[in-house]
Amino acid sequence: MSDGVRCMWMRGGTSKGAFFLESSIPSDKDERAKFLAAVMGSPDARQIDGMGGAHPLTSKVAVVSTSERDDSDVDYLFLQVQPDTGSVSDSQNCGNMLAAVAPFAIERGLVNAEDGESTVRIYMVNSDSRADLVVQTPGGRVTYKGDARIDGVPGTHAPIMQNYFGTAGAQCGALLPTGNQIDVIDGVEVTLVDNGMPSVMLRASDFDLTGYEDPKEIEAIAGLKDRIESIRLKAGELMGLGDVTDQTIPKMCLISPPRDGGIINTRTFIPHRVHEAVGVLAAASDAAACMFPESVAKGMAQFDEVNPCRVDVEHPTGSLTVELEWDGETVVRTGLLRTARKLMDGEVFV
Repeated sequence: MSDGVRCMWMRGGTSKGAFFLESSIPSDKDERAKFLAAVMGSPDARQIDGMGGAHPLTSKVAVVSTSERDDSDVDYLFLQVQPDTGSVSDSQNCGNMLAAVAPFAIERGLVNAEDGESTVRIYMVNSDSRADLVVQTPGGRVTYKGDARIDGVPGTHAPIMQNYFGTAGAQCGALLPTGNQIDVIDGVEVTLVDNGMPSVMLRASDFDLTGYEDPKEIEAIAGLKDRIESIRLKAGELMGLGDVTDQTIPKMCLISPPRDGGIINTRTFIPHRVHEAVGVLAAASDAAACMFPESVAKGMAQFDEVNPCRVDVEHPTGSLTVELEWDGETVVRTGLLRTARKLMDGEVFV
């Protein structure tokens, strides 16, 4: 493609990336992957010849289209472009980018806005699940200005409420894919969980860490990544995900006792870099796992046994609030507060 392709660059939660209408990019999966890698400037860790920000959190893509489902307004496909390799993965969802899907859909005319606030019903293709997003639309137009604050993003913006349905076991078939609150991999106790994001919970102390280290400090520890990756590959098989060598799931989460009133403190591998904050659905999975009394969070997690419950998942730059509604031992609704902002609207060239 030598001509420009219409694209909106947006921040969603603590991530940012490219938003395309499905009709504007190649339909063939391989051609689409080549196109998106070129948009981002990969394979190149710096992404100097593209739009990517040299980090997985800023090398993301949302593909949006009108939905043919009765229960949804738009379909949302998330694609992760790895900066250094140029691989493009659809194996996971992204709840941060999701925050910007609703305003994008309204901006592009896929959904008509109401005066005051508008609810956009979104089918998440990656996880075969739904989310309803409530967007502020005074006068029938999206506003990004407001008083809502989320950790990991400077300033305040208009609130976007996310309510997820059907996330428990969305990719692994059950909230606890193995049916166990504890499994042992490479001699390390883990809790395997999927509340919208397949995740592996590990105690930071089992790796001689406090769990409060800076992400870059953790990334610099010799041998740690290899040890974590060995566990990740075996966890993928146990969770029914198969060979995850070239996938971005499951996420690996080191946990430690909370320090600021949260349910738990986290450091998350995504899967090889350490997140500067925490993914939305990763936080939802982390919070759910912590509520099982015999999980690896036993003795660490702090929460009140109410339903629905609202807890904060602590991360390197603050915390993320998660609301969980339970039916027995599974989650039926997950609610989160996010914000988003339109950064650029125009054409991108490859």
